[in-house]
Amino acid sequence: MRVDLFDFDLPDERIALRPAEPRDSARLLVVDPNARIVLSDHRVSDLPSFLQAGDALVFNDTKVIPAQLEGIRHREGAGGQQVSATLHMRIGANKWKAFAKPGKRIKEGDRIAFGHGGESCMIGSLDATVEEKGEAGEVTLSFDLSGPALDEAIASVGHIPLPPYIAAKRPEDERDRADYQTIYAREEGAVAAPTAGLHFTPDLFEALDKAGIERHFVTLHVGAGTFLPVKAEDTDDHKMHLESGYVSAEIAAKLNAVRQRGGRIICIGTTSLRLIESAAEESGEIKPWAGATGIFITPGYRFKAVDILMTNFHLPRSTLFMLVSAFAGFDTMHAAYKHAISTGYRFYSYGDASLLFRKDR
Repeated sequence: MRVDLFDFDLPDERIALRPAEPRDSARLLVVDPNARIVLSDHRVSDLPSFLQAGDALVFNDTKVIPAQLEGIRHREGAGGQQVSATLHMRIGANKWKAFAKPGKRIKEGDRIAFGHGGESCMIGSLDATVEEKGEAGEVTLSFDLSGPALDEAIASVGHIPLPPYIAAKRPEDERDRADYQTIYAREEGAVAAPTAGLHFTPDLFEALDKAGIERHFVTLHVGAGTFLPVKAEDTDDHKMHLESGYVSAEIAAKLNAVRQRGGRIICIGTTSLRLIESAAEESGEIKPWAGATGIFITPGYRFKAVDILMTNFHLPRSTLFMLVSAFAGFDTMHAAYKHAISTGYRFYSYGDASLLFRKDR
């Protein structure tokens, strides 16, 4: 499909720079393409009223790490140059894929000293070698530290990698360390938050429990590729960046049991949906799964296991707007976004949410 079919105009003031307080007070646009009233306006705290006892919510429990690193590039015969690297996928005990800026000037073999102050590696600096250079500024960094020691150094030196549409307007601050993390984050490795999950609070979890709604957790480490624009003119020419994750045998069995008894699978966020759909057979059975997924969902995709999706509002021409258009219908989602913009919904990572019912085939 043509990528420009997924374009729309978003006023700058619709981009949220801070989350709603409390989190579950954010607005919730309910989109049901199969209902008489397709669009209706609510609050996230109303979520239990749209679900039924026996339904199951699927959350992504990945935890955002401070993956934004600033450093100085050193090369024999050349002076130091300031560089920035955003880690996006771990590929070994001491190796990460990263997006580096300025990407064109970085070469294989360059040494980069991240951090500052000349203190010990654990608290002040972190050194790496550019082992490989790919396309669009992507590099493979081989760090001098490994395993838990590397994790500790990254946590000390790094910063929370705010999405570019927020970082362009204000710097990251201490509030973001808490705001840009779900309350159930557990498995470290993401460089971007599964933002639909940011709306959940202990009070909302309690209300869902009382309504008989199950909660299950899978892990997909969200990469910085989620923010990359689609530069191709046709969706067939776009290459997705890989993201690693897993669905345990225990969770797969529990979700299959939900489906077998007539309950619905509700994914909280596009990351958990992409993982579940990667793990699902054509029959809808969810298998234990581990690895890297580059699943790219566009209109025409046949959803195998997911019935409802809760997600934030996405960028124009993005793979995620394509995904929601596939889920609830192309025309329906264009109408939903037009309604959201005209009625003051807040967009993107810190913005409001939508609850999408899958369009009947």
